[in-house]
Amino acid sequence: MVSSSKRTPLTFLVHATVLFLVVLWTIPTAGLFISSIRDKDQLSVSGWWTALSTSEQRLVVRAHEPKSQVQQGDRFVISGNLLEGGKGEIARFGFSSLKPENFAAGEVAEMKKGRTLQVNANGDYVLSSPTEWKGSRGQRIFYTAEIPPRFTLDNYREVLNAEGLGQSFINSLTVTIPATIIPILVAAFAAYALAWMRFPGRALLIAGVVGLLVVPLQMSLIPLLKSYNLIGEFFGVGSKTYVGIWLAHTGFGLPLAIYLLRNYISGLPGEIIESARVDGASDFDIFRKIILPLSFPALASFAIFQFLWVWNDLLIAMVFLGNNQEHLVLTGQLRELLGSRGGNWEILTASAFITIIIPLLVFFSLQRYLVRGLLAGSVK
Repeated sequence: MVSSSKRTPLTFLVHATVLFLVVLWTIPTAGLFISSIRDKDQLSVSGWWTALSTSEQRLVVRAHEPKSQVQQGDRFVISGNLLEGGKGEIARFGFSSLKPENFAAGEVAEMKKGRTLQVNANGDYVLSSPTEWKGSRGQRIFYTAEIPPRFTLDNYREVLNAEGLGQSFINSLTVTIPATIIPILVAAFAAYALAWMRFPGRALLIAGVVGLLVVPLQMSLIPLLKSYNLIGEFFGVGSKTYVGIWLAHTGFGLPLAIYLLRNYISGLPGEIIESARVDGASDFDIFRKIILPLSFPALASFAIFQFLWVWNDLLIAMVFLGNNQEHLVLTGQLRELLGSRGGNWEILTASAFITIIIPLLVFFSLQRYLVRGLLAGSVK
């Protein structure tokens, strides 16, 4: 007899495959988080995997304005430092966009009218002229520097304070929480009825629920919106309300919820329910005191699916709530950032990571029930 402690090659292969999938799914999230806390200049020129290494950046800055010049002997001098915080090392520099790397650090570059520019490796620069500097803007200086890695929380501060993400965050919670709770409650009652109550047409209802699982959302969205608008006009209720999107998500989520919960509830021991009936318990008492406590794994597993689906939804939110700032959800706000701030990667990465914080918390808090709820009812 082979000892159960010995593992076959297939077991190691399964474990290795699972580990590979976990790493594969974790890498994008890690990359998104690292990008969200990187300096915006470094993020624009290198990938997140180079975050801990020194990066070469080609930058252009303006020297101090002419009003800061100081006369030293017969020359007028403007001086300062190009590197923020004095961190980094300059390799080459120039004063023209045609030749931005024409001089090595420490050299003296000859400019027009007897003027000179010297940029040292530590970022110190000296502009010298035999005549007084004129104008209101400083001389442009191009340089190539090796900049050490920099991390900052300014990206999150800018998003939370200036981009209206706080209101969108509240709007998403307002949509997601009821749109998760309502279908769970309705589906739990329906699943109990389909599992343990005998009535005509029960098999047809079960077949109908299974059939609704394959109906594409896009095919039913427009007829549903038209029906909702007609009902709203009849009762004098506006179409851009949270009630509409709650009902829409409830309708789209009910087939999966009923199917999942019915499989679980039908697999519960029938002796418990029959004993409760013998003791005089009604169906509502059985449902409330026996079915709900025993069905928590299935309820939690569906809650994860529904919460993630509603939280990440954009299509239904745009259709039922519109695009106004008052009702704009988090995914819609992120889309607006993509439209207006498409080049600001630091803003987009910080915004995207903020949107996944709540789903991650929900998943990790309920994930131990996920497999139990999905597998329940599959084996008798």
